[in-house]
Amino acid sequence: MNFDSADAITISAAVREAKVSAVEITQAALVRIAARDNQLNCFTTVTVETALVDAARIDREIAQGNNPGILAGVPFAVKNLFDIAGRTTLAGSKINAENPAATQDATAIAKLKQAGAVLVGALNMDEYAYGFVTENSHYGATHNPHDLQRSAGGSSGGSAAAVAAGLVPLTLGSDTNGSIRVPAALCGVFGFKPTYGRLSRAGVALFSSSFDHIGPFARSVQDIATVFDVLQGEDDRDPICTKRPPELVLPQLNQDISDIRIAIAADYFTKGTEAEALAAVQKVADAIEVTEYVTIPEAHRARAAAFVITASEGANLHLEKLRRQSPPKVSRPQDFDPATRDRFLAGALIPSNWYLQAQRFRKWYRDRLREVFQNVDVILAPTTPISAPLIGQQTMILDGEEILVRPHLGLFTQPLSFIGLPVLSVPIQRPNALPLGVQLIAAPYNEALILRVAAALEAKNVVSAPVIFNALK
Repeated sequence: MNFDSADAITISAAVREAKVSAVEITQAALVRIAARDNQLNCFTTVTVETALVDAARIDREIAQGNNPGILAGVPFAVKNLFDIAGRTTLAGSKINAENPAATQDATAIAKLKQAGAVLVGALNMDEYAYGFVTENSHYGATHNPHDLQRSAGGSSGGSAAAVAAGLVPLTLGSDTNGSIRVPAALCGVFGFKPTYGRLSRAGVALFSSSFDHIGPFARSVQDIATVFDVLQGEDDRDPICTKRPPELVLPQLNQDISDIRIAIAADYFTKGTEAEALAAVQKVADAIEVTEYVTIPEAHRARAAAFVITASEGANLHLEKLRRQSPPKVSRPQDFDPATRDRFLAGALIPSNWYLQAQRFRKWYRDRLREVFQNVDVILAPTTPISAPLIGQQTMILDGEEILVRPHLGLFTQPLSFIGLPVLSVPIQRPNALPLGVQLIAAPYNEALILRVAAALEAKNVVSAPVIFNALK
């Protein structure tokens, strides 16, 4: 059997049943990366030696009659802001390349390895996770597997494209304002941002601490649920990681969804977008007979406040390196990606009263969403207003108005991460057209409801994430 396009659960079952070895699976992934990534530019590091050592260890455990874990032999890769023991954590930057190597794996990597998964490398991203396009002046742009002239999205673009192109079945990314969901939509894969604090960020380079989440990319709902279950659990290394007991979602995937109250996001989420994005939402709604609409109040203000807070918090993390009057070894403004530097400098100039007002609004907005979720369980909304733009494209026309591409790719994602809601972007494949994404949104800690709805849609073949080979030679 050819496992190149298999999902993680299929691979793991075959490895545990000794139908194929973990070493063979890992070698095949490394061959795919070597053959295709020169066109895609997903990987910044490939961990060949350690991957083969880990795969051989899994094969020995199986030979000894032990169970190496639910993800036995499954290759995975991570956005290059996750610490990998023995490697320098780049976070997409030139400056970080001079840092010492990490002394231990990020908690999320350690947990996936404990479940038997095999780390094969680190993936390209926007510098310091500040962007929606993965066009990095230091490490190049990541290309969309559906059309190599187009953006993979960002900031976790390498993570999404690697899954879409079949280089690996699983990756990890981070999401501040949409950095998992935007590339998932543009590349046509599943991208999951759980509730803020649900998964440990220990060993992850942060962008905006009060927003940052981590989460998985995959080609099936079952894989997303499996990774989420593996990664759950409190972690003293991350002070915001919840102490809430894990709630396994994998056993709940096939439960009936008729008791779940689902509605379509109206108003803000229907404006400033191409008709095809709304058609994708309607396709999902029709498949599960959703006719109700719900308004998320003041979503446009939530997006504006998210801009203020993330720009301010991100700039504060890098302030010394941005300052020209800092000591020469500290001051590095010329070594930032120009697009990142300019936005950080703007963030550093935000008045403190703006930041405080944005945080006050955040509390008000959270209370309003709590009221919304008293009447609905899951909300449907577009992930992005358009399909993948061209690499380097600066502007687009929406509603007859010329607007900037980069900030507006997060038009529909920012108001949701603003208060840490769990969201899954599900992929809508379209004949002879680029994919789009639809967000499934729930109240905090209701990941199981989202994944049950996604599983029902997948069973109806409304959402899917096939491996894309057509753009690759």
